[in-house]
Amino acid sequence: MENQQPLWIPSKERVDAAIITRFMHEAGSSRGVRFDDYASLHQWSIDSIESFWRALWAFSGLVGDGPGERTATDIEKMPGARFFPDARINFAENLLAHSASMADSDALVFWGEDKVQRRISHRQLLDDVSRAQQAMANAGIVAGDRVCAVIANMPEAIVGMLAASSLGAVWSSCSPDFGAQGIVDRFGQIEPRLLIAVDGYYYNAKTLPILDKIAEVASRIPSIERVVVVPYVGGDSSAVPRSVAWDDFLGAHTARTPTFARMPFNHPLYILYSSGTTGVPKCIVHGAGGVLLQHVKEQQLHCDVKRGDRLFYFTTCGWMMWNWLATGLASGATLLLYDGSPFLLRGRILWDFASAEKMTHFGTSAKYIDALKKTGMQPKNDFDLSTLHTVLSTGSPLAPESFSYVYEAIKQDVCLSSMSGGTDLCASFVGGNPILPVWRGEIQCKLLGMAVAAFDDDGKPLPEGAGQRGELVCVRSFPSMPIGFLNDPGDVRYRNAYYDQFPGVWYHGDYIEITAHGGAIIYGRSDAVLNPGGVRIGTAEIYRQVEQLDEVVESLVIGQDWDNDVRVVLFVRLRDGMTLDNELIAKIRQHIRNNTTPRHVPAKVLQVADIPRTKSNKIVELAVRHIVHGRPVKNVEALANPEALEHFRDRPELAS
Repeated sequence: MENQQPLWIPSKERVDAAIITRFMHEAGSSRGVRFDDYASLHQWSIDSIESFWRALWAFSGLVGDGPGERTATDIEKMPGARFFPDARINFAENLLAHSASMADSDALVFWGEDKVQRRISHRQLLDDVSRAQQAMANAGIVAGDRVCAVIANMPEAIVGMLAASSLGAVWSSCSPDFGAQGIVDRFGQIEPRLLIAVDGYYYNAKTLPILDKIAEVASRIPSIERVVVVPYVGGDSSAVPRSVAWDDFLGAHTARTPTFARMPFNHPLYILYSSGTTGVPKCIVHGAGGVLLQHVKEQQLHCDVKRGDRLFYFTTCGWMMWNWLATGLASGATLLLYDGSPFLLRGRILWDFASAEKMTHFGTSAKYIDALKKTGMQPKNDFDLSTLHTVLSTGSPLAPESFSYVYEAIKQDVCLSSMSGGTDLCASFVGGNPILPVWRGEIQCKLLGMAVAAFDDDGKPLPEGAGQRGELVCVRSFPSMPIGFLNDPGDVRYRNAYYDQFPGVWYHGDYIEITAHGGAIIYGRSDAVLNPGGVRIGTAEIYRQVEQLDEVVESLVIGQDWDNDVRVVLFVRLRDGMTLDNELIAKIRQHIRNNTTPRHVPAKVLQVADIPRTKSNKIVELAVRHIVHGRPVKNVEALANPEALEHFRDRPELAS
């Protein structure tokens, strides 16, 4: 059996010291309940959902006017439930609550590849937020206004978000590698008054100025009254209309204690975006209270983030993990910010960062771990990782072999917390747990307060631990359900996205198995599930096998409509200099057949030079499927490398 023994078991000392252990005791004793294990705690958290979220509020010490008399209204409605309707909070106030007591310690440490290093203390962060807050208020920004940013993952992004949210304004950001059309497709819908833009960025040792793009964006979005240009690569902002330099924008204001506008719990905080590969991205509006509670729960209880920890996540400002990372300040963590290529200096750059800054939490994408494994790198041999106690992974399913790689090549005594959720909830459904073992290939647990299940096609729950896979659903309300989509009268698109598939239940669009250990395995997007001969196959099952092969760097699989059925087509990107020949095709097919079923074996295996992906590094199976079937891809601006689609167009091999 592959999963006979766990890869990691937490020590008694670690279990005893974990924040979740303290929460278990405090929540239980205050309610006269005894929780013997995580399973009983989780069951209580979804059976007594209002008691759980109220207990979390008290435990985490949220700052604000609350929680108020009522924990929730219409709790059984999905959508429709509203949490803490009497409470008033401010997101920024909670993230800055530790600043005064940690004044001289690091709040932010920033590395821009190997070009820039900066260190921001809590005192300086508080001062910068104060000055930015005054500057925004002076520019007329009030609660409900949108402040947008095209920015690198740098301190000014955190400062800008905190200043905007301190006023009750709504923040939305994307990374500087977005094309002008991609930025307009997003920000043009939400009509920002203020745009913060970096002058350029570094990637793979190249300097990439973007102010010409920013000038185009500013000219195409008439609501933008001011563009604040953040210096980074030394660009000339004179051609950007209505622009002012960051230092000049803040310069007239003297730091003082910031003020915080306490707003209703569900007051809009962030606008995030769907991937946009099938049309203009949907604008997903998230409330301040729900995001704050979910992130604090995940970080403190599930990732064991404590005051003084040093939290890193490899992300851009266009991915929800940036929003997640920012909330780490609410737990008193130092945020370690990196912008650029993760493979700079032969892949050493992030591990140099980890060692130099005594990183406690290393967060990244599953694709990064897969790619690192391909290089054969052994960070444990070359870097001081003595402070590292948690490795976080999300973005796509982490292959079982990559679980093993983390323990063999990075560190044996770490909690490998694979997580799965998404932009849709700005949080996770399943994820890590510092008091549970890590089993190879499995996400550790369903997260507290999340009533996760696997449904069959008829909307019936599948038995847990029986090896059956179904649609990932959540059958009880949770605080970070979106407020809704912008410009969506009657919530028609919002309901269609999450609630129409199984009425009254959140339908997430992932393919999941609940394991005998109470954990989960994600098999990829259910809208990318293949159906050859009517048999449902998750694409992740094929990826897992193909990417074990040394010759294959990465792959993409789709179902092609063929002869009144569906056939499996596999595209592979090979190592430099390699060519796909009949021998390698046979090897790939045989490896898939040996380790899965004959149904998984692709009818066609084709070589491509590149594989298209979104800005958050997710491969876009659906866009490739459209190309193969001769259908238009409605929004190529959502892709980081749209030119890669041409490798899939009009392939003669797919005509027979």
